[in-house]
Amino acid sequence: MTVSFRYEMKIQVSVFRSSVKGIMAAANAPIAMREALTLPSIGINPQFITFTHVTMESDKYICVRETAPQNSVVIIDMNMPMQPLRRPITADSALMNPNSRILALKGDSEPVKMFERTANLANNQIINYRCDPTEKWLVLIGIAPGSPERPQLVKGNMQLFSVDQQRSQALEAHAASFAQFKVPGNENPSVLISFATKTLNAGQITSKLHVIELGAQPGKPSFVKKQADLFFPPDFADDFPVAMQISHKYSLIFVITKLGLLFVYDLETATAVYRNRISPDPIFLTAEASSVGGFYAVNRRGQVLLATINEQTIVNFVSGQLNNLELAVNLAKRGNLPGAEKLVVERFHELFAQTKYKEAAELAAESPQGILRTPDTVAKFQSVPVQAGQTPPLLQYFGTLLTRGKLNAFESLELSRLVVNQNKKNLLENWLAEDKLECSEELGDLVKTVDNDLALKIYIKARATPKVVAAFAERREFDKILIYSKQVGYTPDYLFLLQTILRTDPQGAVNFALMMSQMEGGCPVDYNTITDLFLQRNLIREATAFLLDVLKPNLPEHGYLQTKVLEINLVTFPNVADAILANGMFSHYDRPRIAQLCEKAGLYVRALQHYTELPDIKRVIVNTHAIEPQSLVEFFGTLSREWALECMKDLLVVNLRGNLQIIVQVAKEYCEQLGIDACIKIFEQFRSYEGLYFFLGSFLSSSEDPDIHFKYIEAAAKTGQIKEVERVTRESNFYDAEKTKNFLMEAKLPDARPLINVCDRFGFVPDLTHYLYTNNMLRYIEGYVQKVNPGNAPLVVGQLLDDECPEDFIKGLILSVRSLLPVEPLVEECEKRNRLRLLTQFLEHLVSEGSQDVHVHNALGKIIIDSNNNPEHFLTTNPYYDSRVVGKYCEKRDPTLAVVAYRRGQCDDELINVTNKNSLFKLQARYVVERMDADLWEKVLNPDNAYRRQLIDQVVSTALPESKSPEQVSAAVKAFMTADLPHELIELLEKIVLQNSAFSGNFNLQNLLILTAIKADPSRVMDYINRLDNFDGPAVGEMAVEAQLYEEAFAIFKKFNLNVQAVNVLLDNIRSIDRAVEFAFRVEEDAVWSQVAKAQLREGLVSDAIESFIRADDATQFLDVIHAAEDANVYHDLVRYLLMVRQKAKEPKVDSELIYAYAKIDRLSDIEEFILMPNVANLQNVGDRLYDEALYEAAKIIFAFISNWAKLAITLVKLKQFQGAVDAARKANSSKTWKEVCFACVDAEEFRLAQICGLNIIIQVDDLEEVSEYYQNRGCFNELISLMESGLGLERAHMGIFTELGVLYARYRPEKLMEHIKLFSTRLNIPKLIRACDEQQHWKELTYLYIQYDEFDNAATTIMNHSPEAWDHMQFKDVVVKVANVELYYKAVHFYLQEHPDLINDVLNVLALRVDHARVVDIMRKAGHLRLVKPYMVAVQSNNVSAVNEALNEIYVEEEDYDRLRESIDLHDNFDQIGLAQKASLIFHRIEKHELLEMRRVAAYIYKKAGRWKQSIALSKKDNLYKDAMETASQSGDRELAEELLVYFIEQGKKECFASCLFVCYDLIRADIALELAWMNNMIDFAFPYLLQVAPFPVNAPNSCCVLSPFALDRTSVSIEANLVLFVLFPTFCGLKCTLLSISFPPPIVRQFIREYTGKVDELVKDKIEAQIEVKAKEKEEKDVIAQQNMYAQLLPLALPAPPMPGMGGGFAPPPPMGGMGMPPMPPFGMPPMGSSY
Repeated sequence: MTVSFRYEMKIQVSVFRSSVKGIMAAANAPIAMREALTLPSIGINPQFITFTHVTMESDKYICVRETAPQNSVVIIDMNMPMQPLRRPITADSALMNPNSRILALKGDSEPVKMFERTANLANNQIINYRCDPTEKWLVLIGIAPGSPERPQLVKGNMQLFSVDQQRSQALEAHAASFAQFKVPGNENPSVLISFATKTLNAGQITSKLHVIELGAQPGKPSFVKKQADLFFPPDFADDFPVAMQISHKYSLIFVITKLGLLFVYDLETATAVYRNRISPDPIFLTAEASSVGGFYAVNRRGQVLLATINEQTIVNFVSGQLNNLELAVNLAKRGNLPGAEKLVVERFHELFAQTKYKEAAELAAESPQGILRTPDTVAKFQSVPVQAGQTPPLLQYFGTLLTRGKLNAFESLELSRLVVNQNKKNLLENWLAEDKLECSEELGDLVKTVDNDLALKIYIKARATPKVVAAFAERREFDKILIYSKQVGYTPDYLFLLQTILRTDPQGAVNFALMMSQMEGGCPVDYNTITDLFLQRNLIREATAFLLDVLKPNLPEHGYLQTKVLEINLVTFPNVADAILANGMFSHYDRPRIAQLCEKAGLYVRALQHYTELPDIKRVIVNTHAIEPQSLVEFFGTLSREWALECMKDLLVVNLRGNLQIIVQVAKEYCEQLGIDACIKIFEQFRSYEGLYFFLGSFLSSSEDPDIHFKYIEAAAKTGQIKEVERVTRESNFYDAEKTKNFLMEAKLPDARPLINVCDRFGFVPDLTHYLYTNNMLRYIEGYVQKVNPGNAPLVVGQLLDDECPEDFIKGLILSVRSLLPVEPLVEECEKRNRLRLLTQFLEHLVSEGSQDVHVHNALGKIIIDSNNNPEHFLTTNPYYDSRVVGKYCEKRDPTLAVVAYRRGQCDDELINVTNKNSLFKLQARYVVERMDADLWEKVLNPDNAYRRQLIDQVVSTALPESKSPEQVSAAVKAFMTADLPHELIELLEKIVLQNSAFSGNFNLQNLLILTAIKADPSRVMDYINRLDNFDGPAVGEMAVEAQLYEEAFAIFKKFNLNVQAVNVLLDNIRSIDRAVEFAFRVEEDAVWSQVAKAQLREGLVSDAIESFIRADDATQFLDVIHAAEDANVYHDLVRYLLMVRQKAKEPKVDSELIYAYAKIDRLSDIEEFILMPNVANLQNVGDRLYDEALYEAAKIIFAFISNWAKLAITLVKLKQFQGAVDAARKANSSKTWKEVCFACVDAEEFRLAQICGLNIIIQVDDLEEVSEYYQNRGCFNELISLMESGLGLERAHMGIFTELGVLYARYRPEKLMEHIKLFSTRLNIPKLIRACDEQQHWKELTYLYIQYDEFDNAATTIMNHSPEAWDHMQFKDVVVKVANVELYYKAVHFYLQEHPDLINDVLNVLALRVDHARVVDIMRKAGHLRLVKPYMVAVQSNNVSAVNEALNEIYVEEEDYDRLRESIDLHDNFDQIGLAQKASLIFHRIEKHELLEMRRVAAYIYKKAGRWKQSIALSKKDNLYKDAMETASQSGDRELAEELLVYFIEQGKKECFASCLFVCYDLIRADIALELAWMNNMIDFAFPYLLQVAPFPVNAPNSCCVLSPFALDRTSVSIEANLVLFVLFPTFCGLKCTLLSISFPPPIVRQFIREYTGKVDELVKDKIEAQIEVKAKEKEEKDVIAQQNMYAQLLPLALPAPPMPGMGGGFAPPPPMGGMGMPPMPPFGMPPMGSSY
């Protein structure tokens, strides 16, 4: 149970008293605590809920660093605590930025160093680091173990650092925090530091809280240092502060201790306010909750607790319980808190009475919740008379308010009134700009008298919407009205506003209407209405502008408006309508109507666009004189193909010449839709070549149709457009050349240029030449060759030769062209016709002019070769001919000439072919060697070359020996190598190298010879090695190794003194270690021995390898040697080697392995000697290794030397030296070590030593469970319990020990469990112990734990499920009323019904306020034990529950308790009437046959309550309960029931009952019926009281004149009938005279009465029979008459008779004749016929 305290302040001394139940009522406590969340509930492992893993820098985020099962960082957003963000991050520490989602991790970057730690923080654990808001002061907090006399009291140290002064001060403190406080008289806030200390001096513990100012401002009031005592209860003597938070909202200091105590102090006075324990678990982390003025705290259980100020109670708490009124007032003012209203008001009145108006004004300005800022306060200041020369108190008050903040509405109004009266408008503007005044509509009205603009601003701020709209309207800023109305959600009268604007500003009205149309939700005024408003004022343009804008969406529903805007403009402004239609913005108007209007307005184009019938279109389209051609052309684009063609024909028919241009333009524009062929046909149909020319001319550049191009050429030719024909034939690429050529030849145009273009472009030059030559147009031939296309001159010359043209003309034609003439085709044409000599003069002329054209020289060379005029000279000296062409020309004439030509042009392929073909291999070999071309060599040395052998023979025998060029030799050798001809290459190289030649000593050739032999003929290699000296030994040796010629390689390395490479060959290739050792002895080189040693090491010859390494003095391979020696277990040799290595290098590995080797050969004394000497061994690792390999004695030496007590302890455990192990563990003081030693002692049954170790383990919460499990797994239950019991007395005993002991008791000592729980209930982890008790089935203890943990639902469930052990009636009653699950109430009812039915009413009475009574009754009814809970139902029947009432009524019926039954029915009427009526048929059936009269009477009463009047009356009549029957009939309001009851009394002869029934039911029984029955049964006397009741007429005149009273006049006609009857029957009694009849009754009624009852008696008797016949016929009619009579009685004014009935003609209607009752029908009014006895 949480221990809490409260205290009262008396002269700065707090006296604490514990509350009765340990928990202060939350509603009255000044501090409210609640659990914000629990970290385990969101997946945080409890082992990471520690100071080193959890950080919280602000109230926004919690950061948790997890290291298992994988490294991660969890970020918890306090706004969404159940959605943690987990990221896989590895870090030593992690912090969240206090304000944003930025994570800081401890990494490699260096932080900024702010200061050095002071000495008092040495060996301290740093728990807090903070800075003040100005970042000028820093504080560092650390804790350290306490003094030796009291080590459990943790010591706190603090370092305060000034950034400006760069100085530190060391203090003793456990927690500290900064704050800012505004000292009165100092406008700048002061920086305060508050810190808490708890120190031990001379055996006395002193706990203090200090508040001091840092960096006091010179010349300014400073904060006076404060201090106060921290009072720790005796149970918390060793507790200490771990955190401090300051609420800047309330200026309160929160000091939180490790064990969960909370101290609250006032910052200004350091006055203690409150103390309480807020957590049973240690708190290790806090953070300020700035938004609520509290703080967050995290405890070891993982609870995140939020502490806040209870604003409703704290002021009352301070003023009441602490009796500190001043502090209460200050708190209320600072935090604007309730509770100090009375104190503030009293203080205000005191100051006012003392004329301290300034202080009173300040108090009113700072009053909490503004309780003094009222009109009364303003009036009070206003009432103070102003002293001359002094500031008025009212202005002082307002000035104080302005300096403090913002004025409220009333204050703003009053101050503004003063300012306006003084005409200081600028003050108002400044205050409004500074937001010092609260705007209101009244303030705006006031300011409007002086400044409209300022008033508008006030209206806007005050949200006085109507006033704002009115102001905008006055300013004509109508656009702002819509914007403002939308912002504030106001709906003005838009139609009125629009009409108002229209009167003065039509354009403004348009803008306003457009703005309305753009409002969200649509335009508030119909568009048509707006348009009509404009048109009413003949504002056509404005209406048009408005409609054009609003109709932009072009919606179908706007079709009418679209038509309307077009109509009004077509009639008034056709050009505007034309522009509207041109924009194409409308598509839903009445198109036929608009088309007609357009035609009438002369807008033919628009009419055409809107007409949809061809006749209409034809009628309009012929008006081409009034239609713009371009528009008409565009219109054709909207017509279908057929209609367009028809219209085009009509236009051509009407005016071919005038409309041709339009038709051509239409055809051009829409040729794709109309079809070019159709257009052409139209022009051809009207034989309009001119139109065809213009039409096709527009498509010529884009068309590729040959027919179109031909038709255009044809049309141009026929219209005389020769230049256009020439242009098209020159530029077009798509006409049919053959067809066009033939047409032009047939046309015989005078200008041959079109034909020349066609023939030149499409290869008809011979035809052209033939046409021109035959038509004697030689001038065009010369022009064509010279100017048009000289390149086709060879074709012209060829055709002329074919046409046998004279040679002079041809030569002249050729010479006229000269250099422009292409020589090659000309030569070809002449050569084909064997007329090449014709060109001799022409060619020589070109050469003489310096021509270098290859074709010229080729032709000239051919002529020389044919003429055999010294061709060798020409072939070798002429540089311009083409060797390939001329060579080819010479092959068949002279192959040697061809070789000359090919060699000159380096025509490799041609030369090879011709030499192979003619067996000229010597020439070929010389050419190839001289050529030095790799590709050529590759080709000739290709195996597929059938002549390769002949070529090689010529190269080896002739070409290379003749060569003196190294480059030629190199190229040849390389070619042989590339061709993979090793044998041939060897043959070649031997001839060059081994024989005396210029290349015998060549270094590269010797290398090449040996390498080639290695590759092709290894048997020659050794001979070459011995004969040659000038080669690359290392490289050749490596090549020999790669070729596996190991002996040759060894010989090469040995020849060149490469001993290391040589021995490597022996070791790696020949694999002869013996030869290698022998070679090493011979050369005696360290490097050689080193290689030998490595090889021996690889072969596993460890000892030999170590010897070789020693000979080589090589320490580089010590790691490999160590591994090999360990594997071979040759530690003696290894020691020798390592001693050698230590002389060369100081390696930790060497020294460590040397110690290990000593241990392996059991030279422990050498180990002790070695470690005492200087060494670099890693003793820790060596010790661990020795321990792992069970060399415990050696390990003990190492661990003892390095003081590794933890390892020494476990080593001693292995050596069974348990006492020494315990001593070492004590020195190690490590939880892990204690556990290992403890567990070893347990296994060895050294329980005394194990307990010593265990006591040091179980004080650590994380290790407790592991120890417990270890003991239990080995069956050491008693020893474990003894250990835990011993642990209870430890100073650091924690909740886990108490809990674990409880679990052990539950498992193994259940008899001690309850006592343990009751003794230490506040120090137990109740949930864990609950699980243990549940597992072990200790139900009584489990119930007690549930109650202590406030889990009343589980407690109740446990009691009911395990009642034999857990049930206790009193306890169960206490528990069941506290459960939250209402279903447990009903489960408890079942439980008591089954097991303790005698106590069920007691339980139900306890639950009466919580259960559903109907459900309880239903449970008991189903169980058949309804009477068992009768006391309970009686107790709760006052709730008037239907189910309870019915159940009790059933019980009363069964018990025949009619008094209780009737009382129940009367007092508790909550019945479902329908259900009651249904149930009554069963219940009441039993009652009405009950033998007891009273029960039957109750039945009748129930019928009456249920509205079953007839059954109730019947039952009452059956039991002669006539009074009940009459009352029932009266209450029913049913006339028939009352009259039936009256008849029943007559039948039974109950005259008294008859009279009583008339009296009781007088308002239901009709007078005529009553009088009839009384008369017929001689009961007039008994009816007389009734008659008096319904027609009272007191005699109040001296002459006994009967005057109808106002009451009587208020009756219907029935009362009048009764009066008449009384008058007839009792004239003497009434004292009526004939002279007075006119006063008492209307004269017509009296006369009618006398007439009917004196003169027509005989007639009435005759009518007797007729009356009986008419009874049934008139029955329905009579009912309707009565209903109508009642209706009129309700509608007419009071005291007036009902209107006459139909057929009566006035007077009274006689009652219906009586019949069917054994009596003759009675005359009207029940009177007997005249003359009968009376």
